[in-house]
Order: sequence, then structure tokens, then C-alpha cells
Amino acid sequence: MSVRHPLDVDPRPRVREAALPASGAAPVAADHPVLRDTYRLLSMTLLFSGAVAVGTAALGLPGPGLWLTLGGFFGLLALTSWLRNSIWGLAAVFALTGFMGYTLGPVLAAYLALANGPALVATAAGATGAAFFGLSFYARSAAAPDLSRFGPFLLVGVIVALVLGIAAVVFSLSALALAVSGLVVLLMCGLIAFETQNIVRGGETNYIMATVSLFVSVFNLFTALLHLLGFFGGDEG
Repeated sequence: MSVRHPLDVDPRPRVREAALPASGAAPVAADHPVLRDTYRLLSMTLLFSGAVAVGTAALGLPGPGLWLTLGGFFGLLALTSWLRNSIWGLAAVFALTGFMGYTLGPVLAAYLALANGPALVATAAGATGAAFFGLSFYARSAAAPDLSRFGPFLLVGVIVALVLGIAAVVFSLSALALAVSGLVVLLMCGLIAFETQNIVRGGETNYIMATVSLFVSVFNLFTALLHLLGFFGGDEG
């Protein structure tokens, strides 16, 4: 089966030299205030979004559709960016991540209806968590190369994946949708490492926007893995 789809009260940017330890060990979040605050907010938004998704699935609410999903996402993303230097930016983050949880709810409901649905969801969540922690540790280590040069390639890849993903939905091309999911997995893994290193090295100094970047990468990685697992291992019973 295939289904598509704390905190400081002052979020103003903090500039800090993010020197990597000479030992090559990854710096812990406590040693880097922006990374620490990002992880705290990311944890809260993931829990909130997950709760909204589960609630939406339990209530059987319909999905918003492709165009409303895109409009809601980019609209709330723009609002969050606009408010990123104020306390209202936190409200915008939860509005954005809650909306994304709502769009995920019907997808979860469809997979959970499969005979092995709970196992598929748990596997996708576990793989996403393992990938996030592994990539984050690697990106924070001195052994990691400078990933900034990959930024333009990742951006182009995301745009290509978005266009192809829309085409796959509009024209009901399941093979293309599957290929896009595979591409998204690779892109999101690259973005998690890229974004984490960008925070540690001082490229991103606003923890609200850092949280949004990592949240979107984790969210898309989870949904892409779920799509692949559902396609290759879904059991309709």
C-alpha cells in the first residue's frame, strides 16, 4: 500500500564562536546555547505535532488537500520567519508544526488501518530518530567536513523533489511518488547534517528558525520512510 503524503523568552539571534573541540568529539548541546535551545524547542514541537497527528487520526478528520497543505505550510512558514525575533515567533512555530501534524493525521490513519500498520509507523519513527541522532553527532564532530558547500545542491534537490512530488500527486504517478520518497530520504539526511553544522558553526543564530529547519527535515524524513515502508511492506490483511 502507498499513501502520500525551555526556552528563552528572548528568541533574538545570539552570535557565538562555535569552535569545535580539538579532540574531535562532538560538542554537547549544553556547550552551545543556540543548539541547546533549538533541541529544547524541537523536542516540544515534535511532541505537539505528534499529539495533533494522533488526535486527527483518532477522530478520522479528513486531510486538507494538496493545495491547502502547501498554502498553509508556506504561509505559516513566512509568518514564523517574520516573527522570529519576537516572543510571538514561538506561537507561530507551534501553529506551523501543529498544522503539519494535522496534515499527517489522515496519513497515519491510513497506515494504522493496515494489518502491520503500527509496526510500519514504529519502524519509520525509529529509523528517523536513529538517523537524526547519528547525523547530528557526525555533523557536530571535528571529523565532519565543511558541509556548507553542499547547501546549493541541497536547495536545488529540494526544489526538484517538491516539483516532482506535486506532479506525482496531481497525475497519480505512483512510481514517481516512490522515486520522490527515495530522493527525499537522501535530501533530508543531508539537510539534518548540514543544518546542525550550520548552527554549531554560527551560520544560524536564531533558535526559532533553526528549530523550523530541523523540524521540517525530520518530518519529511519520517513521511518519506513511511511511504517507502508502506509500499514495500504494507499488509492490507
